[in-house]
Amino acid sequence: MNAKSLDKLKAEIEDIRRKLMALGPMHPGSISMQYQVCGNPTCKCMRLEDPQRHGPYPKLSFTRRGRRICRFVRADCVKTLQPRIEQYREFKKLIDRWTAISIEIGKIEFFSKK
Repeated sequence: MNAKSLDKLKAEIEDIRRKLMALGPMHPGSISMQYQVCGNPTCKCMRLEDPQRHGPYPKLSFTRRGRRICRFVRADCVKTLQPRIEQYREFKKLIDRWTAISIEIGKIEFFSKK
């Protein structure tokens, strides 16, 4: 690769940096709908035949610092949380691209014959 392609890669990093700065609030994870068992032995959810679980309830699941975290989300907050999840996905995509470009730049700067 030549200096022109190196400049192109560095320009792409600057574009990624601008996109990252434009991101708003974010949250990792995904939302799924879950049914629950309350544990009350007299409840319909505990019947041996035809149990009727409670729900569905929206549940957010994500991994943070190597630990799996699950939280129930109030139904009226799902529409507010969903764009934050999308922002986080965009953040991760941009960071992954930045990392790939940095590796390519490293190949040129540190490992190529000059």
